Amino acid sequence: MIIVTGATGKLGRRTVERLLERVPADRVGVSVRDPRKAQDLADRGVRVRQGNFDDPASLVHSFEGAGQLLLVSLDRTGQECVAGHRAAIDAAVQARVGRILYTSQMGAAHDARFQSCRDHAQTEDLLRATGLPWTALRNGFYASSALRFLEPARHTGDIALPADGPVAWTGHDDLAEATAVVLAEEACFEGPTPPLTGPAALDFDTVAEIASQTTGRPFTRTVVPDDAFREQVLAHGAPAPIADLMLSIFAAARNGEFTAVDSTLAELIGREPVTFRTQLERAWAE
Repeated sequence: MIIVTGATGKLGRRTVERLLERVPADRVGVSVRDPRKAQDLADRGVRVRQGNFDDPASLVHSFEGAGQLLLVSLDRTGQECVAGHRAAIDAAVQARVGRILYTSQMGAAHDARFQSCRDHAQTEDLLRATGLPWTALRNGFYASSALRFLEPARHTGDIALPADGPVAWTGHDDLAEATAVVLAEEACFEGPTPPLTGPAALDFDTVAEIASQTTGRPFTRTVVPDDAFREQVLAHGAPAPIADLMLSIFAAARNGEFTAVDSTLAELIGREPVTFRTQLERAWAE
């Protein structure tokens, strides 16, 4: 059995779909907070069980019989995130899971500027301490984050964001396909993988050029001081921790924490990953 958590989310759902192209449905299980949202998977023969990261006993039940468990990282930050991952890892040990695969991130490190990368580093420590076989999928920075940052510029023509650095923006679809390949073919990585990245690292100056070429409209790049950007985010109703988290992405990018470009993702999926230009074209066409 291959069990996937977060299977109704953006990455988990895509991974399950790619997995079902490679293995029979009766070898796939999902652990989800709300099984009703996975009814279509159950109808296709996937084992669906309720698993809540705040209810460890439910996780033990949902992980039962797992030769491999894909632990999709939680959409939380700080100790709340790490505590949820600890509960899942402890449940995996109790359920005698064969191998844990975890969706980590490129740049995961205890001294990372980006809070989420510090959370990933702590989670990798927990995995290392279990004594179980484990793999940390060091995913490239999700391109969907860049697209969210660009949404205001889509209307104004001005990419007004803090100073940044090159980031290897990477698509969810490519990462889901690679994850399915690793799970189905058991392409074995012990511990952290190389960075699983798109084909290029781009800063927002370059993104402005791409946006201009893609749309035929002029786009400018304005550097907004960190403090001013934080105030803008707060003024739009975001809580202070979210504003600080967003700012930390730019601090990490300036520090070169997301610049690595590696061929491993291309090797796993058997083709070049989708470029950021193509992802921008697709998103804005919609």
